Amino acid sequence: MPGSVVPHWEEGLVPAVLAPDYQRIMDVLVGGNGICGEAMDCRQLAAAVGLEPVPAKVEGVRSKAKRLAARGWLAEERPGLFSVPVGRGGGS
Repeated sequence: MPGSVVPHWEEGLVPAVLAPDYQRIMDVLVGGNGICGEAMDCRQLAAAVGLEPVPAKVEGVRSKAKRLAARGWLAEERPGLFSVPVGRGGGS
């Protein structure tokens, strides 16, 4: 949803506090796609959440993933490659 706020991650928060688009990204990276714990790039993430991996959709996913990383929900292992830090994904 436009303008949704992503809270800074802290102990005890679960992805359920996030807007649905952010929850889908977290679910994919936590293991909802069958690749538990593996880092993914934004094209892979876009496809995994059911979006066509075209530049406009990939950029939207990149923006959301970067926001999640800036707030501590995700780790950006290198530019454009995201994963869930240990202990930050469960409970959605």
